[in-house]
Amino acid sequence: MKFIILYSLIIATIIVHYRGKVRYKFFRQLTDHSTFMAPINVPMYALSEVENKPYIKTDYFPELAALRANWETIRDEAILLEREELIKGSDKYNDIGFNSFFRRGWKRFYLKWYGNFHPSAEKYCPKTVELLKNTPHIKAAMFAVLPAGSQLMQHRDPYAGSLRYHLGLITPNSENCNIVVDGQSYAWKDGEDVMFDETYIHHAQNQTDIDRLILFCDVERPVKTMFGRGWNRFFGWFVMSAAASPNMGDDKTGNLNKIFKYVYSIRLVGKRLKAYNERLYYAVKYVLMFLIVYALFLRHVI
Repeated sequence: MKFIILYSLIIATIIVHYRGKVRYKFFRQLTDHSTFMAPINVPMYALSEVENKPYIKTDYFPELAALRANWETIRDEAILLEREELIKGSDKYNDIGFNSFFRRGWKRFYLKWYGNFHPSAEKYCPKTVELLKNTPHIKAAMFAVLPAGSQLMQHRDPYAGSLRYHLGLITPNSENCNIVVDGQSYAWKDGEDVMFDETYIHHAQNQTDIDRLILFCDVERPVKTMFGRGWNRFFGWFVMSAAASPNMGDDKTGNLNKIFKYVYSIRLVGKRLKAYNERLYYAVKYVLMFLIVYALFLRHVI
């Protein structure tokens, strides 16, 4: 049974690795979260009712037309949040999903996250919340700012059960402010939207002097079979909701984020070791990985 699990992990990882044109190098792929999520994500790809491509037609989701039609209403509420400096990065280790983005200046204000709407969102953005309530396939939503002159490095998002939706609110309307998904570029524009598969490798940049503000959503991936739909919703409820991060005091903090600050202290030790001696850091990292694999799968064989 252990070897069945190990072989399934290897096969699923190979499928994920070769799925796109842009790929990580071997050791980056080996330690990336997409490797450990591969056995969960590959069934989502196989059962997907939408095309498995970097960019997805928004026509699959007619309910999103209401957001496009009311983009100026959504924009106006986002502007008020910006004036109050409520769209911001977390000053605590309580946002496991986007923690690495904050040091690059990226900012967000959550509207909902795989569950109920944040109380702060209902208070400050009632019109946007009402529009989102009429789009039930949206599982998570936020306002997100990519500041002038900043960039987000290559990465994948962990779970294939959703698709990423962006609606431009205030943008430079320039090709120099863009996202590149599996090597294909898209430049944000005011009032225009785009949907893409965030489990392809992607990166973003804003090489202008104007901040980019968008509505950023996770839309439930349509999948075939009752089992596929049930599994997707269960995983969203049980795992993804545990990564809920607050805007302010009354908002929910998920269980993953409650323990993240303690886990991140180990990561900080690793960063200090890497700064001291990079070769030693990678040697320790791969030895630890081998010991984990050995303990789980090879202990009774070697």
